[in-house]
Amino acid sequence: MGILEDKSRARLFYKYLSTVYDRVNPFIWNEEMRAEALELLDLAPDDRVLDVGCGTGFGTEGLLRYTDDVHGLDQSIHQMEKAFEKFGRTDEVNFYRGDAERLPFADDSFDAVWSSGSIEYWPNPVDALAEFRRIVKPGGPVLVVGPNYPSSSVFQRVADAIMLFYDEAEADRMFDEAGFAEVTHVTMGPAYNPEIAITTLAHVPE
Repeated sequence: MGILEDKSRARLFYKYLSTVYDRVNPFIWNEEMRAEALELLDLAPDDRVLDVGCGTGFGTEGLLRYTDDVHGLDQSIHQMEKAFEKFGRTDEVNFYRGDAERLPFADDSFDAVWSSGSIEYWPNPVDALAEFRRIVKPGGPVLVVGPNYPSSSVFQRVADAIMLFYDEAEADRMFDEAGFAEVTHVTMGPAYNPEIAITTLAHVPE
């Protein structure tokens, strides 16, 4: 388990990163990648969507182009304060401070879940994915974007020491253990590394 796969360390990390996050993020997760992932999610205008690990609201902003019923959850108040500046606390988006592994929502209460740049910090990703399955209506989509596992053995050792990086086989295992069906993967990234991220789309069984 990497050093940042710990909730208290991740909160401390984002306390400082939040001050520059929106300037750094486009080098890793940009608008073109977000648009490609949003097309995969295929939202309807009246869908109720939860953005898990919403951070400063980069993914949230994209979701609002498809539906007005967007909700954001994050464990870092410092990141969320940046999102509040953009959307208000309950104006355009309803925000909640919470844990991906213990979501404060009833069963089948969302039409879809989106999570980008968050899974790598979860100590128990299968538990969080099972929570996504629980709160999304049967047949609904869940889309998760995380860091693709490096091909270089040197970078693999560095990645393993920091946080969760994973490949398609590991994504299949996690989503299968969480009870999902119809799992597909797409790699994407900026021009300098077009496979830096792995995007997984799954559906809650009917």
